[in-house]
Amino acid sequence: MARYRAGLPQVDGGVFLTDSGIETVLIFHHGYELPDFAAFVLLDDEAGVETLRSYFREHAAVAREAGAGFIFESPTWRASPDWATRLGYGDEALAAANRKAIDMLAGIRSEFDEPVDRPAPPMVVSGCVGPRGDGYQPAALMTADEAQSYHSAQIGTFAETEADMVTAITMTYPDEAIGIVRAARDAGIPAAISFTVETDGVLPDGSSLEQAIGVVDDATGGGPAYYMVNCAHPTHFDHVLESGGGWRERIRGIRANASRMSHAELDEAEELDDGDPHELGRQYQQLRASVPEITVLGGCCGTDLRHVQQIAAACVRRPG
Repeated sequence: MARYRAGLPQVDGGVFLTDSGIETVLIFHHGYELPDFAAFVLLDDEAGVETLRSYFREHAAVAREAGAGFIFESPTWRASPDWATRLGYGDEALAAANRKAIDMLAGIRSEFDEPVDRPAPPMVVSGCVGPRGDGYQPAALMTADEAQSYHSAQIGTFAETEADMVTAITMTYPDEAIGIVRAARDAGIPAAISFTVETDGVLPDGSSLEQAIGVVDDATGGGPAYYMVNCAHPTHFDHVLESGGGWRERIRGIRANASRMSHAELDEAEELDDGDPHELGRQYQQLRASVPEITVLGGCCGTDLRHVQQIAAACVRRPG
């Protein structure tokens, strides 16, 4: 049974950490070849599952030590129908993979339920939903109705598990986000929307963050639990957040890249640019000073456990 579906604790204040750039960690640190950047394929064998378990345990332990909440984000960014078909998964196998991902995270969460010497902040399990198309260059744009139909299978599967919510990561245009929010509403599970931006702070389809959030909120009656920004370096969008406006209060999460490279440059890169973890921690601290509502903190491409540790050191006030 889901613990927090009726009320997500991260919207009530307090810092929540989440994980780092899982795909780049698996590729560059563990030597996996992930077809189509799909981490969920590791669920097919015990060695892959144990690698995933270790990855999430390490990140959750950072949050517990810091006294922060934690959001387990499932490794299912590519576990939707079109990508699964490319990888040879039928409908039943795909649904099983999405269920297994959530079951794995719920099991790890239960390991952290053991009594500790102080009240433990909550840990949330989220089902990760990725874009139907490329995460950097949206080509065939869907209508909101088409997006709702496409994403409903994966979201419906998450709703049947212990997942507390779904998070749509690396959204590149508003209509797909609208469809995901509607599919989540119909399935009875909260949804968060995370947009990506280019180096100028604008979405790949040309929308500003303010415009994208306004369009989705207007179309869904403020449906998303909150918004996030991911897969961009803080210097790509900090000026946007510093420009002011009440719309910024809807943004509660950041999962930034370690690298200052553009999306096009990252696509061509053969070596990992892991940036400066200490600098990234300071940049998160500055973002939170500008927008105090930002309380969900993690990483994206190029980041790893070191970056999350530095984000925690800069942004979490440890108890005692």
